[in-house]
Amino acid sequence: MIDNLRATVTGPVLQPGDPGYTEELHTYNLTVVHTPSVVVGAASAADVQAAVRYAAATELPVAVLGAGHGSSVSSDGSVLITTRRLTGLTIDENARTARVEAGVRWADFIEQAGKFGLAGLNGSSPTVTVVSYTLGGGLGPFGRKHGYAADHVTALEVVTADGELRRVTADTEPDLFWALRGGKGNFGVVVAIEFDLFPIRTFYGGGIFFPGELAPQVLHLFREWTADLPEEMSASVGLLHLPPLPFVPEPLRGRLVAHLRITYLGDPADGERLIAPFRALGEPIIDAVSELPYAAIASVHSDPIDPLPLYEHGALLHSLPAEAVDEFLRLAGPEAVSPLVLAEIRHMGGALSRPPTVPNAVGNRDDTLFTVFLVAAGGPPDASALHGYEQRLIDALSPWSTGRRYLNFLFGGNDATVESAALAWTPADYPRLREIKRRYDPANLFRINHNIPPAVLSD
Repeated sequence: MIDNLRATVTGPVLQPGDPGYTEELHTYNLTVVHTPSVVVGAASAADVQAAVRYAAATELPVAVLGAGHGSSVSSDGSVLITTRRLTGLTIDENARTARVEAGVRWADFIEQAGKFGLAGLNGSSPTVTVVSYTLGGGLGPFGRKHGYAADHVTALEVVTADGELRRVTADTEPDLFWALRGGKGNFGVVVAIEFDLFPIRTFYGGGIFFPGELAPQVLHLFREWTADLPEEMSASVGLLHLPPLPFVPEPLRGRLVAHLRITYLGDPADGERLIAPFRALGEPIIDAVSELPYAAIASVHSDPIDPLPLYEHGALLHSLPAEAVDEFLRLAGPEAVSPLVLAEIRHMGGALSRPPTVPNAVGNRDDTLFTVFLVAAGGPPDASALHGYEQRLIDALSPWSTGRRYLNFLFGGNDATVESAALAWTPADYPRLREIKRRYDPANLFRINHNIPPAVLSD
């Protein structure tokens, strides 16, 4: 049967021991080692169809690998489909829309869209694939003004468990359209999406790096400052424990810094006025906030682009009182002995709290005013200690937690359970997702993910 698959697929079909097998499984997060039974390097939607049909016939689960930022669930024994060869990207300047295939990364999209003075709702990292990010919601630096990336998807091309390629819209298959936008990889392999763009040629933004000793002042000001911000302003503050390595700018090497990140979609003079209280705190190490082209959006967060071994955790908060900031600082601030590379608090609200014009499955909007995102780096021997440290910080913030999760901030370990994944959707939406899963994937072929199990008739 594997020979038939090889004869059908244009891209490579590899098994353990084959030349190129390990290279095909390259991933951003090096803590995850993929060992599928078969890896299919899809070069077309037809290749994806063939791989899904092979998986169904051999009763193997399907896994999907794009850039590998969100890789957190073992693909052992699966048919793994890599999407990096699906690089089609079309922008309609007049309609302000884009069609993007599953292998396109945000860096490529930003470069192309910026030529037309248009923008998508990308995230902080330019190396994440557009499709995977968007299916998980898509929380980005323009979110408070425009909402989640998933809110602006108009069509998806998806291979479902029966091996069929479907073009899914609100009119053709409304339930599947609803579920795919926020359900990530649970309902099929999305090979392309179409979405609306925004006329954003420039924005006022960037980052200000403060010395670690100013972190308490920065975070407490951030807490007070966010209480009355216009929706045009999106902001976060991160505590960065930066290594003394060449890729880190020299003034930041080997030290703790507080990094304010902002984007303002309004008059730059108003943006400058809004952030003036931070500039009054003291001399920054680097102040890189100015009017910038959309093409420079990745500089706001300056996420690392090279693969790293990362352990991540997150939480959603309904409020951020002074006591919460104090707990955050106790475990991640200048007086803490912290293994974290990043501890971030991101302001939510605005359009992120409102339902989209066309409803979707992105959950937990109503009472989320902040997210917390933690990142630690280390090898497998460090995993238990790093997870434990992150969990202690999340537990310390539990009085202000909603108890829910954001899907794109779910990772491995305890996050990979069905019970933990269920927290990414509202209790009202989760049964509907399980029923749609039963209709489109009753055998749970797409389960190498943060899984939604199909409903059973006895439920």
